[in-house]
Amino acid sequence: MTRTDVGLVAIGGTLGTGLRYLAAATVPPWVGLPMSTLGVNVVGAFLLGMLLERLARGGVDNRRGRRLRLLVGTGGLGGFTTYSTLATDTATLLGAHPGRALGYAFATVVLGGLATAAGILLARPGGGDATAGTTGS
Repeated sequence: MTRTDVGLVAIGGTLGTGLRYLAAATVPPWVGLPMSTLGVNVVGAFLLGMLLERLARGGVDNRRGRRLRLLVGTGGLGGFTTYSTLATDTATLLGAHPGRALGYAFATVVLGGLATAAGILLARPGGGDATAGTTGS
């Protein structure tokens, strides 16, 4: 890894973390659940799915693709998403509301997985159109 690579991750991480902070400052909890954490993780999973699918379709990990992956994926979306906060929030909720805590953690993981799949599908040629790439008979 070069200094440029490290710099790209740092710049992206700074921007992503700043966006996460703004989300946390503007999205209030709902029935005691930290919705900003759920939201950034699901949105981040969707965007990462799109990014990595697009880069994978670009072929070999060329210089431009690698730099974009480091800046936007590793740095930006890595700083934006926060599974450590999800774990902390879940552990904090467990004491007072075990059912909510487990539901919150489960929903975050399931919605994140679905969001990733949606991002991958939408990044494919045809934008996820079920008929794209099919031939008529």
